[in-house]
Amino acid sequence: MEPVIGDAFGDLLREAAAAGTATEIVERDDGFVSRGDAARYLHGPEHWPASEVALLGRARGRVLDVGCGAGRHLAALRDRGADVRGVDPSPGAVEVCRARGLAADAGDIDTLPAGPFDTLLLMGGNLALLGSPAAAARRLAALAGVAAPGAVLLGSNIDPYRSTDPVHAEYHRRNRDRGRPGGQLRIRVRHGSTVTAWFDYWLAGVAEFEAVVADSPWRLAATDGSPLYTAVLTVR
Repeated sequence: MEPVIGDAFGDLLREAAAAGTATEIVERDDGFVSRGDAARYLHGPEHWPASEVALLGRARGRVLDVGCGAGRHLAALRDRGADVRGVDPSPGAVEVCRARGLAADAGDIDTLPAGPFDTLLLMGGNLALLGSPAAAARRLAALAGVAAPGAVLLGSNIDPYRSTDPVHAEYHRRNRDRGRPGGQLRIRVRHGSTVTAWFDYWLAGVAEFEAVVADSPWRLAATDGSPLYTAVLTVR
């Protein structure tokens, strides 16, 4: 039976919030499938990489978490007394956040709420939501449009070219043959008989990320780590 397009990610988060665990299935357009425990979307900082804990410590002022999921970053900042708000395109994700007492609304990187915000978050690998070089230029400009003077953007991503897995290397080659960056994934999330629509998720190498930021309203202040790297940007 063909899967139904729906809020598979939200259904996944609802199950994880209720049961403490749920299997996340991510399909790539070449047929590769990965599985993981969706409980990580609810975990506190004690479960995060040290680099992400340090990065969140740089958040200040009014904060917007783009692609907030189940609210792990929102919860950590709320517990510190921060003024923080999240947006996510998944109704289920917003529902889970609100059930946890977190401020979250429907929205995504292309439908941002009115600012200004002093800090914008694209953590938990969410720099990949920039999607592609062309989309990244537009989306970085939109993020700058809701940023307060002197605002920072805090994000993380995975450098895909650190992998030696031949399956991933072949996918990178296939992408380049189609005129795409090697790490520009086309993926969807499956939960039961429901799937999300396909979307682009750009695992950009550090040099690729630096190049797209150079032509944006942001200045790259720092990057750190590999293959998971964090980035601090300041609005020009």
